This record gives sequence, structure tokens and C-alpha cells, in this order.
Amino acid sequence: MKFKALIGTSVLAVAVATPAYAQGSGDTDAFGSEIVVTAQRQSERLQDVPIAVSAFSSEALEAQQIENSSDLQLTLPNITFTKTNFTSSSFTIRGIGDLCVGVTCDQATAIHLNGSPLFQTRLFETEFFDLERVEVLRGPQGTLFGRSATSGVVNVVTAKPRMGSFEAAVDAEYGNYDAIKVKGMVNIPLGDTFAARVAGVYVNRDGYTKNLFNDTRIDGRDLYSVRGSLRWEPTSDTVVDFMGSYFREKDDRLRIQKQRCQRDPTGVLGCLNNRRDAAATNGNSTLASIFASRELFAIQGLPTALALGSLYGTDFYHNAVVPEDARTVSTAFTPEYFTSELTFEGRIQHDFGGLSAQLSGSYQKIKVDSRNDYNLAVGDRSLYAGALNTLAFFAANGVPTGLPAPAPAFVPGSAAYFAPIAAALMPNGPAGQLCTSDTDPTGLGAYGGNRICSDQALQYDRSNQTGNAWSAELILNSDFDGMFNFLAGAIYARSNTTENSYYVNAFGLDYASGILGSFSTFAAGLPPAHLGQSFFRNNTSDFSLKSYGLFGEAYFEFNDRLKLTLGARYNNDRKYVQARSILLSSNGNLLVPYNQTGTIYDSPLAALFDADPFTTCTAASPVGAVGSAAGCEVFQERSVKFDKLTGRAVLDFKVTEDNLLYASYSRGYKSGGINPPLQASTGVRESFRPEQVDAFEIGSKNTFGGGALQLNLTAFYYKYKDLQLSRIVSRTAVNDNINADIWGAEVEAIIRPDPKMMVNIGFSYLQSKVKGDTFFSNTRDFGGGRSDAVIIKDITNASNCAVASTSGSVAGVNGYVNQVNALINAGAFAGNGVRGGAGLQGTSPFPADGGIASTGAYSICGILAAAAPTVGAAFGGVQVFSAGIPVNIKGNELPQAPNLKFSAGAQYRFDFASGMSLVPRFDIAYTGESYGSIFNGNVNKIKGYAQVNTQVQLNGDNDRWYVRAYVQNLFDSNSTTGLYVTDQSSGLFTNIFTLEPRRYGIGVGAKF
Repeated sequence: MKFKALIGTSVLAVAVATPAYAQGSGDTDAFGSEIVVTAQRQSERLQDVPIAVSAFSSEALEAQQIENSSDLQLTLPNITFTKTNFTSSSFTIRGIGDLCVGVTCDQATAIHLNGSPLFQTRLFETEFFDLERVEVLRGPQGTLFGRSATSGVVNVVTAKPRMGSFEAAVDAEYGNYDAIKVKGMVNIPLGDTFAARVAGVYVNRDGYTKNLFNDTRIDGRDLYSVRGSLRWEPTSDTVVDFMGSYFREKDDRLRIQKQRCQRDPTGVLGCLNNRRDAAATNGNSTLASIFASRELFAIQGLPTALALGSLYGTDFYHNAVVPEDARTVSTAFTPEYFTSELTFEGRIQHDFGGLSAQLSGSYQKIKVDSRNDYNLAVGDRSLYAGALNTLAFFAANGVPTGLPAPAPAFVPGSAAYFAPIAAALMPNGPAGQLCTSDTDPTGLGAYGGNRICSDQALQYDRSNQTGNAWSAELILNSDFDGMFNFLAGAIYARSNTTENSYYVNAFGLDYASGILGSFSTFAAGLPPAHLGQSFFRNNTSDFSLKSYGLFGEAYFEFNDRLKLTLGARYNNDRKYVQARSILLSSNGNLLVPYNQTGTIYDSPLAALFDADPFTTCTAASPVGAVGSAAGCEVFQERSVKFDKLTGRAVLDFKVTEDNLLYASYSRGYKSGGINPPLQASTGVRESFRPEQVDAFEIGSKNTFGGGALQLNLTAFYYKYKDLQLSRIVSRTAVNDNINADIWGAEVEAIIRPDPKMMVNIGFSYLQSKVKGDTFFSNTRDFGGGRSDAVIIKDITNASNCAVASTSGSVAGVNGYVNQVNALINAGAFAGNGVRGGAGLQGTSPFPADGGIASTGAYSICGILAAAAPTVGAAFGGVQVFSAGIPVNIKGNELPQAPNLKFSAGAQYRFDFASGMSLVPRFDIAYTGESYGSIFNGNVNKIKGYAQVNTQVQLNGDNDRWYVRAYVQNLFDSNSTTGLYVTDQSSGLFTNIFTLEPRRYGIGVGAKF
């Protein structure tokens, strides 16, 4: 649906629709100006708060079908939400989101539960239930709400126990996808000063996605959440609250909705740079294919008959089925999803008269574990038949000697080097099931008996995390007579991640691990062993955050109309991380005997192994246990500390009691972090700097006609320094810093022609630009848009590099690469450990519509760089860019920052003489175009999308019961909300994240 059509539909909705956000027959308006919020850490009327804040009562959440945090984006201006690649999400406010990727990154949007900060929370995954309200504060809120609130705050406030009355409520829904949702609440008074409240939600539905491979449905949900609350009011001045909650989900939910790729026929890139088609990456671009390729085996002097394929031949995904429909896939691996969160909170509030105090504390324990088909596609295992038959032959007989009789036909004892490979990966022979390593923390995988066997050659990933956090906060508020008051507070928080890993497992990696390892040990006369570990794992075994803050604000009320607020905060953060990234001995020699027990790091064949690319392994002995010599660390260990003084100043003026003007300045701060370890030293900084944003805002909050119109207007300008931005290097997300400017405006209105009718409208405009000359390499195009460059796929590690002419000669740079490849084929670099006979071909152009101006080739980046000063001179001079040719991103827009957003909703209450009422409601939201990457361009564009929700509810007398029929996403939009571009060694495919499909059903509820 086009934007103009949406505007027309919305205007029609405004003309015919009607208000009173509360569904019942009373006159209370859930969106009314009298709603009370704690946006300034004290209870205030929403319209009196000089901050761009939106709040939803429980009735408003139900009315607008806001069931979870993702739905908030459909109503609020300058808000977007998307799932991200590693069991996480990004809640973006005014163009500031979670562009930093990694365990040491802070969230840009601070998430609070009842005012207490949450770390690593799974709150975005559960359903809202039994809430008092949800507050969303736009703009930096670090002074009062914490260290990392550079974009804003989401504060979820749960319903508290009520004294003196028994209450209960139940709500049940049934809808398409066989969806069941049940919510309930019981409030129990226990004497005059004590009350308890118990609430919960249960959700179960079939999968949204059809799997063509086995004609099943996946991406279902099965979750529940329970919460218990206690309140004690020993005196009229004292309130004590305690809350405990538990959330759990276990199902086949997809972490990644779909993959897109403009297929690259050369295999050098895997996916091209112009479109996101319904196609699989070229498998010849992937690490699993390259490590098991004829070309790699040839340069290492191994029998090419054992190779799974050639990089110039038919690729593994040549016939993969990739449907256009975002909700249809073909996968041989059923996704697995598990998450849980345990939360406790306590709070004591006491009013001393002119001074009140609040002491609060919270504790969290989280776990999340997800596995997905890595490519969401089924490959062609028949291509492996020749290699598997050859392996079976070697396993049964050994290595052929090639000598005539009476010499032995096979090297005695050599079969022992290959029999373990066959037994682990194809236990029932070449035609039987193929086994892939399980995501095994010991690192032994299939060779330790930890495997998953299937008729298909599997490839899948796993993202898992466990951790805990706690915080304690003290706030003092004054309420003195006179012009001066203050707020002062202090907070201490600790967060600890005890496991954070990302795995990529593939049959081809296991196969290469065994073949390469066995030939290495066979040639060296060592016991049979494989290369460890046979799957990728980026592992953080310990991350700790220690943080404290001191904050305060002073309020000067010069008269009943003019007020000045001055605030300051001191932040202090300390971070420590212990991590490693291992794949096929990428950081050194790690040979693991096939009969190894314990872990791969216990191997007696771990020679000079070093998990830290920033240190030097100085062991003199070629063989020794990991960690047995100086510099040979099992983990990289790093620590950093940051501190910052921030603050804000606000001047607000009440034109009347119902009209407020304000102007503010605030400084936001988000601490820096530590980049994860890489599998090679690449010049990446060990840490990245903190973010800082200077935010200027003016606004107006107005209520006209005794509540007939509520109109809030805001305009803002941000100067962003050191915005944290991730990129992929050596199969790992690392983070850099850039500067940017952001500006925009917002409009929120509620129109009430009479108590039975209500219309809400929201509109926002946003612009964001990278400031200053800023050069980065575009992962999708390492040639940097240059025609005098060649993009290389390195056959020794599956990464890309670029070779560029220093004289601008297109023919020269192509001639240079062709010449070096010919020399590699001839064995000219045998002294570098590269045998001849690789059969490397020359450069070839990419398709004309691929968005790549350069040519491409398979080669070896290290040799190209070494030969450049000599061989390159004959071709006009060349330069090798190991990390790609940088391009200037000055002026580009920030990701997840749509220029336009528009929403409108309307409802009307028809009252009947019986006391019953009927309330129809209509909501529409449009989100404009944005980009999923800082490099912008067509391939990264996220098209604008609309969502329409509608419902009608019949309420009983005094709202004691109701029946509701609803439709969410009326036009079944599968619109994309976010993108993630994977690594070059995975083929540069794009993971996309989408809205939920159309859902409809009926609900019934009752209150007691």
C-alpha cells in the first residue's frame, strides 16, 4: 500500500471513527491527559513533564493491540524495532539503536522494569500482561535513568497489589495458526495493610512458516510467564513492594526469518551488491566448500580425489529451493529456541514530610539458546559422492604407495588415519547418513561422538547466552515550600555473563578438519588427529560489568509558570572479558587425537596454540599442552574502564495550566567496550570508544477544549560523537566509531469530539547523516566501486581481499592477478608452502547488474601482497588491501532510521440501555523507507511498510465481561524490519527480519 493511499485511508478513519480509549462504558480515558508517569523518577502528570514521553495504560495497550515491545513501533513516532542476528533485538529511538554488536556492548535504549534497570533482558520476547502502564521516553535520559540511555528509555510498570478488595480477571483468545493465549490475575487483600497479586500469561501457537522440505510448519511459540507481587503499607507514609517473575519459552521459533541473495555465478562473493533476491548464496564462496576444495587440497599436496568439489565446478547450493514468500522455506534442520528469565525486585518508599526516600534493588538471571539452519536451504549431497567413496577406500585400505609389487600397495598403518573420519562422519558408509558436529563446548564434536546425523549434509548455527545481574539504587526527593527542590540518587550495578557463544557447524568443516589433520599427522609421524576445532565458535566464557552512578537534579520554580531544571550525573564503568575464537587451528597449531577425551585444549598435540592474536606465543617446544608456555593462552583476557560526567538543563514555561513550552539540552553517554578475539591479527582495535550525544530539544504540550484536543509537538537536533558501529572481520563482528548528526520533529495528537469518541494521530520526520570524511570497507564490495580493482576470494581462508592498480590501469591489475595465479599453478611459491597444480583461473567480470565494478578471482591474498613490489611493477604497480578498499560514507543515513512515520487510530463507543456497549476500533501505521546498513544503497534499502489492526469489542454491564473479535496486520504484510549481512566466508547473504503475518481470532474476558 502506497503512502498516499495510507494517508487517504487514515483521513477517512479520522472522519468516521470515535474515542474513549477505555473499552468500557465509563468516561475514564486511558489516553487522557491525567495519566501519571515517572519520567523524572517521581510521579507527575504526563502533560506537565518537559520530556518527549508517551505512555500507555493497560486499557490503551489492549485497545491498540499492543501485545509486546515490538508492537510499540506501530504507534510511537520515531520508534523502530527489529530482531537482530544473535538472539537479540534493537529498539531504535530517533535513529539511535543498537548498531554495536558484541557481548561487551551496552544497549542504547535503557530498559527498566518498575524503574529498575534490566541487563541482557528477554523482556522483548514475552507478552504484556497485568501492567499499570508502559512509558517510552525519547531522547537521552542518562541523567536520571542510567549510563546507557543515549536513545531513550522504555519503562514497563507492573500492576501493584491493591488493599482492601478481592479482584480477579481472566482473558482467553483463540485465533488462526491454532493460537491460544490465556491471561489472568488475582488480587488478594491480606488484612488492612497487606495485599498479594498473582498474574500470568500462556501463549501457544503453530508455526508461521511452512517448511517445504518435510511439509511441516516451523516458527511456532510455546511460552508462559508468571508474576507474584506483595505490597505492605505499615503506615500511611511507607510502602514496601516485592515482586518476582519467571518467563520461559521452548519451541521451534526461527531466529532468522529468511535469507536473501542476488546470486553470484563466480562464487568469489557468493551474493552480489544490487538486490536481495529469493536465491541461495553460491556455495563455492563458503568456508566449508573452500577448506574441502580441490584447489586447497592441491596447493597442500593432498589427493584431490578426496576433495568435496572444485571452486570452479557446480556448487553445493546450485539447486537449492528458496521460495519468494517470506513465510516459506526449505530446511532439513528444525529450529530450536529456548529462553528463560528470572527476576526479583524489592522497593521501600517512605515520606518524611518534606523529603521522601526510595530504596530499590533487583536481580536477574537469564538464559537463551537458539539453533537455526545456517543457510535456510538444502544442498546437493550427491556432489560429495566421489569424495566419500574415496574416503571409504582410504579408511579400508590406507594411503596408496603407487609402487609396483612386491612393494606394499598401501602404506602400512595408514588406514588408521582415515578410518576415524569415516566412522565419525559416515558411520553407515558413503551412501548412508552424514554426520555433522553437534555444538559441543568441549570442541571435540563429531570426532568425540557428539554429532547430528541426517540424510542431508547439514549446516546450522547456534547462539546461546547465560548471565545474571543485580542493582541497588537510592533516590531522595524533596517537596519543600518555596522555589527550590531537588532529587539526588546513587546506583550500583553488576552484570556477569558466564557463557556467550556463537557456533557455525557444517559437514564440510568436519570433513576438512579430518582430512587436513590426518594428512598433517601422517606426514609428521604423529598419531592420527584432526584439526581442532572442526566448527566455528566465538566464545566468551566470562564478561563482567561493574558500574556505579551518582546523579541529581535541582528544580528552580521562579513562579507558578516558569521552572528551570539542572541535572548532572557521574558514570563509572569497568568491563572485563575472557574470550576466544577458534576454527581449524586458525590461531596456531591445534591437532587433536581422534581418541581425545576432555576437551580439545587437553590435546598433547597442541603446538604453540594461542587464542590471543595480540600476544606472541613464545614456547620453544613444538609440542605441549595449551597454556604450557608464555603467551600460549587458551583465552584472550581484556579489561577497560570508562567514566563520564553528563547532565541536562531544561527550561519550561506554562502559558496556561493546559499549555506547556520547554527547551532542553542533555548529554547522553554509552560506555565503550572490548572487541572480541579474531582468528588472525588484522589491525582491529582491541576496544572501541564510548558514545556521546549532545541533544537539543524544544517542545510544546497542549490540552484544548477541556480535553477535546491534546496536541504535543517536539523538534530536536543531535550531535553524535563516536557512534558505535559494527562490521564483520574474519567471521567476527567488531565495532568502530563514527560521528553523525540527527534532527527531526514529532507530532502526537488525541482528539475527543465527545466522551464516546477518540482519534489518535502520530507523525514524525527524521534525518540522519554521517558527519565528516569517514572511510570504511564495504563488506559486500571490497573493490570499493573501482573498475581498476580485483576482488579476491582467498582459497586458504575463504576471506576476501582486493588488489587495486596504483596507476588506474584496469588491464594492468587484471594482468597482475592472472600472472600470479599462473605462478601459483606452476609451483613458483613452493617455498611459501604452496604446491603447484591448483588450477587457479584468471579474473572474470561480475554480472552487469550486480553492483560490482571490479572483476573477481580465486587466489591467495598473502602471495598477491608479497609479489606486489616485484611482479606488480611490470603491470603499472598494484596495492593489496587485506581489509578491502575503503569508501567514504560521509553523508550516508544511519541504519534503522526511517525519514517518515505516521499512525492513526480511532474508536467509538455505542452505549445500550441494558448497560452494555459496543466499541469498534481501527489502527493504521506507516513506516517509511530506511536502510539496514550504513553503506546505504539499493541492496540495503528497507522499503516502507504499513500495518493495519482492527477489532470490535462487546462489553457487558459495568464492564464485567467482554467478547472481542480482532484482526492484526489486516493486509498480511511480510514487510522487512531489519537486515544483517553475513561474513564473506559465508557468502554475503542477507538475513532479514519481518513483521508477524496476519492474525485474527476471538477473545473473551471477565472481571470479578
